[in-house]
Amino acid sequence: MTVTVKSKTPLTVPPSVRRRAGIKTGDRVEFRVSGGVISIVPKLPDAGEEYTPAQRRRIDARLAESEADLKHGRTHGPFATHEDMMAFLKGDLAKQRCPARSPRTRSRLGSEPRA
Repeated sequence: MTVTVKSKTPLTVPPSVRRRAGIKTGDRVEFRVSGGVISIVPKLPDAGEEYTPAQRRRIDARLAESEADLKHGRTHGPFATHEDMMAFLKGDLAKQRCPARSPRTRSRLGSEPRA
């Protein structure tokens, strides 16, 4: 697409070009000039701008919690293969789904103990 540069108005990026580039209202862009070529690059937010203060506090609290878990050895793995990791996760999931029942509870429910 070609546009005409006018002396009294700023250069405008046509809406169809912005749409194709994924630039939306409120986005920040950076202009780079190199050898007569102008590049318009979307400016990514800094980590400090990406989250609200409340979100940042929650993230920092979760990171502190995970660091404490690592420090106290509350981790799993390392696993030799991905099959070992998947077996661990499936076993952990099974424990969460059905708590262990005593033989007395199984007999009242009419189920036999599993072999």
